Amino acid sequence: MAPATSNHPDNKEEVGQHNAGPRPSSEDRLAGLTQQLQTLLENAISTPGRWHMLLDTSATLWRYSGGNIALLMAQMEERGQQQPLLVAGFREWERHGRNVLKGEHALWVLAPRTATKNTEANPETDAKPTQAIADQASGSTKQADNRRIVGWRAQSVFDVSQTEGQPIYIPRPLVDVGSSPVGLWPSLVKFAQNQGFTVEQSMSQYGLASGYTDFAGRKIQVGAWLGQEQRVAVMAHELGHVCLHGPDDKLGKLYGSGLDHRGLAEVEAESVAYTVLRAHGIDRSTQSGSYLAGWADQVVAVEQSKQLGSPTGKEPTSRLEIARSTLARVTSASRSILEVTQPHNLGGKPATAGVAVAYERGDLTGPVADHQTIGTSPRIGAS
Repeated sequence: MAPATSNHPDNKEEVGQHNAGPRPSSEDRLAGLTQQLQTLLENAISTPGRWHMLLDTSATLWRYSGGNIALLMAQMEERGQQQPLLVAGFREWERHGRNVLKGEHALWVLAPRTATKNTEANPETDAKPTQAIADQASGSTKQADNRRIVGWRAQSVFDVSQTEGQPIYIPRPLVDVGSSPVGLWPSLVKFAQNQGFTVEQSMSQYGLASGYTDFAGRKIQVGAWLGQEQRVAVMAHELGHVCLHGPDDKLGKLYGSGLDHRGLAEVEAESVAYTVLRAHGIDRSTQSGSYLAGWADQVVAVEQSKQLGSPTGKEPTSRLEIARSTLARVTSASRSILEVTQPHNLGGKPATAGVAVAYERGDLTGPVADHQTIGTSPRIGAS
């Protein structure tokens, strides 16, 4: 198929063609995306294996927010296509020397509308973020101190499989069973230290656990008897607790972070560990299975808990809200850890020229893909 012309704007739905009839308004598209998120999460609750699939996609697209990860996964599934690997706007692909193929339909994600903080709000034009959108876009909307979010919009993007042109790196880290990537353990320790925690490897067990987080003493304990892969898995799990279940985290308490009732907090922590390790090429499906398979039951249990119905009205009160909150929290925590551990996995966004040069020097390793073809010339498109 011929590549698209270079004057195609980012927000066109289909490259080189125009659909018959009126296009959806921005409000209609935003409403449609919100409904799509709700449907996906409802399916994830009724079919627990869907949560596992969401985490697998999150490990590939970890630089994106939970909501946008879910949207991209759902849209590719609807089209019967493979899960997205690298996603960017039309113009960004051009900067990497690639063109969107003619006839390709855009994927849609949520993006914030921002304004300077000293700009007077306009209630007629500034769409307030609904809780559904705000939760799902969590983590991807951090703005400079002088910016504020005034609304949301749908933004079109394309997966690398919808483009052609200069070969581009798609590193896929692979790790032997029982081992872990060089440097992963020190980088996890570094993240813990950045959060003000010390890490101790000990032959003693607290409550017969392989790992334990002491918030009062600001210490993480990991079993010294563990093998290399198990050690990093336990550490990543405990960092999930550090990110999400501190004494000041109200949702962490709601989800059961006490010693007597772990509940959804354990699912959250293991989901973070699974995502982080998966991004580094470690598949913990078998070991994490019991945690992740029970996620839907824990969502329902929290919904039915007597702790719900807070007079503040700020806590999730339905299983859909709880699932949405859990996805946002897990993906945000995973991203904060992966930004420190820096897996060879690119997180769903095309590499910069600097990363490409590092691959060419041999500082990084990974296969190369050109429109789903592995083994082409090891170069990335111009940026």
